[in-house]
Amino acid sequence: MRITILGAGLAGVTAAWHLQRDGHEITVVDRQPQAALETSFANAGLISAGHAFAWASPRAMRIMLKSLVLRDQPLRLRLSADPAFWRWTLRFLGQCTTARAHANTRIKHRLCRYAQQALGEVVAATGIEYDRSQGGLLYLHRTQQSLEQGVRNMRIMEEGGHDIEVVDRDRAAAIDPALAPSKAKIAGGIYCPTDESGDAHKFTQALAAQCAEAGVRFLFETTAQRLEAAGDRVERVITDRGDLVADAFVLALGSYSPLLTRSLGERVPVYPIKGYSVTIPIDGANGAPTVGGVDEDNLCAYARLGDRVRVTAVAEFAGYDTSHRPSDFRSMLGALRDLYPNAGDFSQPSYWACLRPMTPDGPPIVGRGRYRNLYYDTGHGHMGFTMSCGTARIVTDLIAGRTPEVPLDGLTPR
Repeated sequence: MRITILGAGLAGVTAAWHLQRDGHEITVVDRQPQAALETSFANAGLISAGHAFAWASPRAMRIMLKSLVLRDQPLRLRLSADPAFWRWTLRFLGQCTTARAHANTRIKHRLCRYAQQALGEVVAATGIEYDRSQGGLLYLHRTQQSLEQGVRNMRIMEEGGHDIEVVDRDRAAAIDPALAPSKAKIAGGIYCPTDESGDAHKFTQALAAQCAEAGVRFLFETTAQRLEAAGDRVERVITDRGDLVADAFVLALGSYSPLLTRSLGERVPVYPIKGYSVTIPIDGANGAPTVGGVDEDNLCAYARLGDRVRVTAVAEFAGYDTSHRPSDFRSMLGALRDLYPNAGDFSQPSYWACLRPMTPDGPPIVGRGRYRNLYYDTGHGHMGFTMSCGTARIVTDLIAGRTPEVPLDGLTPR
């Protein structure tokens, strides 16, 4: 079967790898000159099934309302005249109940556990190197009250079969010795020994190279402009370099997915939520974290990626704007420095901002919708690295007519 995949980020490239191994003729289209130059370029690098919480929750609603008057909130709502913004936001707020948050978290956690297994199988089959660390992840809490709430929240993951260990500050410092000088600043944390980290950009580029060697055709610097359909089938994608006809299409354009499906009259409930990341070189420093994790009270994720340290934070409703300035990164660098004062050379930061493709409820959109040959693989939000190998396998199974190994409830187009 001839299959055209729209998007060469984590979702698109992992789908290409699985589909070509299933015997299909694959073409991947992306507007960038290489794979993984947008959201997959400088993300947190965490494979964090133990942190698969749905963003939509009562806490998120409170933070969003505060952000209308306080600039320093980790979740920032910026009002917009865009109708898509209001449609998405109203649906998001409708998910901000305790019951919905728990239900959506269970769906995400189930998918993440499956996807992490799928990632391991891809790595074993390809031998890809991407600064992988399998030492688990630490979810740190600054206060006892925060830790107790975190433990209550984490019970959802534990009920789903996830391995967790509640640790005090001494145990946290034993797991990550780099925490020892600042352990008095935390009450403790939650350690998930099966979670891991790695460089998503390196992973995706290496996998794309293997795909190309196996015969996958990549059309870079090619922009998909619209889809054309007849009846219940998509016939072609119109690009700025000509039309592409295929038997099936996989939509893996992240935040840009809704812009393309408008040509079909389809409203995909994905909205771009801006995230910020900064990377510093270790440069001989002796205090870089040896285990990645999250500073829960500051909502900052961090990981050591070879000879660099990456820290990410903030979720900002800013439309398709990826601009940034040094002051945007001040608080996250401060949080990292507070816990890891000798993590690296803080005078040489590399700044980045990207668009996380978020759904209102949290789980991605995977599977077939109104059109028989258009398959969605989008809306992974802040967990694209964790989820992508799993959603790629689901799409591959659906195209082959096989029943996926994980239930699709909560994932299919909605």
